[in-house]
Amino acid sequence: MVFSRSLVRELTATAVALFLVLQGILFSNLVLRLLARAAGGTVAPEGILALLGFNALFYFNILLSVALFFTVLLTLSRSYRDSEMVVWFTSGQGLTAWFKPILWFASPFLLAIVVLSLWLSPWAEQRRVEYERQLESREELSLLSPGLFKEFRQARLVVFIESINSFDGTIRNVFLHSIEGDKDVTTVARSGHLEDTSNGDRFIVLQEGRRYEGQPGTAEFRVAEFERLGRRIEPAEVRSQPLSLKALPLIGLIAANGAPERAELFWRISVPISAFLLLLLAVPMSYVNTRMGRSFNLLAALFMYMLYSNGLNIVQSFIAQGRLSLLAGLVMIHSFAAAVVLAMLYRRLSVFGWFPWRRAA
Repeated sequence: MVFSRSLVRELTATAVALFLVLQGILFSNLVLRLLARAAGGTVAPEGILALLGFNALFYFNILLSVALFFTVLLTLSRSYRDSEMVVWFTSGQGLTAWFKPILWFASPFLLAIVVLSLWLSPWAEQRRVEYERQLESREELSLLSPGLFKEFRQARLVVFIESINSFDGTIRNVFLHSIEGDKDVTTVARSGHLEDTSNGDRFIVLQEGRRYEGQPGTAEFRVAEFERLGRRIEPAEVRSQPLSLKALPLIGLIAANGAPERAELFWRISVPISAFLLLLLAVPMSYVNTRMGRSFNLLAALFMYMLYSNGLNIVQSFIAQGRLSLLAGLVMIHSFAAAVVLAMLYRRLSVFGWFPWRRAA
């Protein structure tokens, strides 16, 4: 009992530290992507935080799976390096006695991975897509980026600004190009701002500018100077597009008969199964052979994880192409992984190694 509590406490501390490190790496990658999109004018700056949360929740199942695997691996490897395993083995306990406290510790993580993979991750992806569509329909000043052209499709308007004053919201050196009927209208102004009326209409108000209006292909153009000019911006309609497979609910995937839907269902089922098998694999892989270096088992475990992950991707692509059924893909890849786990456990528990008949000879 004392040993189990001590092991669970050490596993918890390692898991928290490792999860924070992996989460920091994930957040840094997502933030850089979102900032690049915001600089390109495709995402409003105020929507970055919400999109960051949705994207992070979508990847949490993979993050927990990796954290759980390496938590057990690092903890048991430290026990081998500090000779705690020698004391454990000489006390009459075997390697299989580690499974009970490890499984007790990992049960909440495995349950969270199941919930995330089957329900929460698709929900987060669905909310992200819906939120991005809502952001696209909001034609606000926040979507205008200095030095970039912004198209308002509903209003058939293209806007270019040189700079934005973040304190009062005014814009400098504005260029507008729109199509009104059969005429092209180009407007340039020294400054401008967005203005809302009492009925909810939104206008871009320009000051001290010039307006060029004419029909392409002809010499009939009219030039007018103005002190103040308002241009109404019609809000864009929210796009109605079918959900991607990653955002499709679990019931929809089960009801669908297409090969891509089966491939997505294979991935969602495989993530919890692979997390459990990797957890079992971490126990024999944590053995440290001092003659081969203290980091050799970590490199081998990383190679095994990458091999398993790539195998899942390959089988998923075969199912999407119709070359494998869902059941055949699940049985093939996970049975092979389970066989590897059993072989590694046999290697660690066996006295004579892989080939006992050679030792007998």
